[in-house]
Amino acid sequence: MSNSSRANKGKRAGVIGIVANVLLASGKLVAGLLSGAISIIADALNNFSDSISSVITLIGFKASQKPADSEHPFGHARYEYITGLVISMLVILVGFELAKSSAEKIFSPVAVDFTVIALIILAVSALAKLGLFFYNLSVSKQIESDALKATAIDCRNDSIITTLVLVSMIVERYTGVFVDGYVGALVSLFIFYSGIKLSLETISPIIGKKNDSHLKEKILDKLKEYPIVIGYHDLMIHDYGPGVSFCSIHFEIDKNLDPLYVHELIDKFEREFLAIGVNLTVHYDPVVTDSPELNLLKHTTESVLVCIDNRLSLHDFRSIPCDGFTKVFFDVPLPSDMEGKGELITQKVDEALNALGETKYESIITFDSEAFN
Repeated sequence: MSNSSRANKGKRAGVIGIVANVLLASGKLVAGLLSGAISIIADALNNFSDSISSVITLIGFKASQKPADSEHPFGHARYEYITGLVISMLVILVGFELAKSSAEKIFSPVAVDFTVIALIILAVSALAKLGLFFYNLSVSKQIESDALKATAIDCRNDSIITTLVLVSMIVERYTGVFVDGYVGALVSLFIFYSGIKLSLETISPIIGKKNDSHLKEKILDKLKEYPIVIGYHDLMIHDYGPGVSFCSIHFEIDKNLDPLYVHELIDKFEREFLAIGVNLTVHYDPVVTDSPELNLLKHTTESVLVCIDNRLSLHDFRSIPCDGFTKVFFDVPLPSDMEGKGELITQKVDEALNALGETKYESIITFDSEAFN
């Protein structure tokens, strides 16, 4: 799906969200004023905040379509993340204000007027929000939008909240127990929680979350079509907004292959991803495959690493003869829970290599982040 088509679907969902939430909020506000129920008014304000969120989402999708320029060569797609952060701040603010209003109602309870019109409005609203949940969830899957997925979850929560408000009116009507303020407080907690959760989800890609697993799988699946690639490492995916990724990866390829042939295949690999909007740069690592001595050293080292921890692997393995000994160089992706064990790993590798024969070895290990390998 093209970025323009994706943005159009997102904007359409935003417009539908604006219209639906304004209508629902207006109906609930009327019902809340007629009945004097703070929980209904709180729910109405929640829907008004949802309509504002939809406006901001609409603006975000529009702004993210701006083409790259001299000041922003990677484009403007991250506007979608920024608008999501703004929405989360508004949601948190609404939750806080509603919590204060509900606390006042708890300490100074006032009877709620039971009206049929209020019940009808709430029931219709709960069903409408459930419908918006399924719609936004469907669109979010089509265009892979975290913003619309969050909107869908918010709609589902709103349907639950409205149902709780409806139940509270019925309980208060037939039991005489003042539960309106408590339900309003519960609604505010739902809103506050949603705002915190949404803010964490939108901050994560802005500060640079780990590699996109979906795009990583797509790259590795395509890699299977290139049997000349012995191994890969240092796969880094930089997210500049939904649908805009810049990636780099290292390919290990037999050094004896014609470099012009290898270069053309690498260019082909890069072009195939550029066609789907992914800017991919491949670094070519020539590796020695026909040296029995080097293969023995590599096999021995790999065996040591697996014995230490079966998650350990290596890449960029090479050796350089020095005066009286041989230096062995390679990189090891290190899991985060094994940080600080580099010295132990180096010691174990040196012991195994030096037990092979008269030649003395010294291993020089670069420990990489497991996230990129």
